Amino acid sequence: MSNNKKELISLDKVHIPRWNELPNVDLYLDQVVTFINSSLSEILSFNTNADKDENQILTKTMINNYVKNNLIEAPVKKKYSKIQCAKIFAICILKQVFSMNEIYKLIEIALKHSDVEHAYDSFCNHFEKALSCAYNKEDFLDEDTTQNDNKYLLKSVLLSCCYKIYVQNVI
Repeated sequence: MSNNKKELISLDKVHIPRWNELPNVDLYLDQVVTFINSSLSEILSFNTNADKDENQILTKTMINNYVKNNLIEAPVKKKYSKIQCAKIFAICILKQVFSMNEIYKLIEIALKHSDVEHAYDSFCNHFEKALSCAYNKEDFLDEDTTQNDNKYLLKSVLLSCCYKIYVQNVI
């Protein structure tokens, strides 16, 4: 296997917007799609030879399906809130490996033990660290010594997503 770094994503460009970086105003569907696609394009775009629709990370139809499947709340006056945007970011990453039903359960578990802001920021921090570990072939070591089942679940979930992203990016 070649070690050609040119094929791999640039880890220094990987950044999921944190809670305080998400828009403070509600967004229309088109704005949500544009914002999330532009934020995740460096991480989740694998097939550069595919046509534009085939290579989309997120579409309006996908968001409508997330609403239908109760993964996110319905928009209010056709606008999506900061909470909905945070959930959509998580869904876009998790759907690389997990089913909609599994994602629903994972979000439910995360929000049972934390408020949305902290759960989302923790998700982003752990995702970026897991992605770095996958690409740098390192173990995911956590400086925080408080270990609990939910934290282990989050790390396991994100490592599985990151390993899949790595493999898809290499092949």
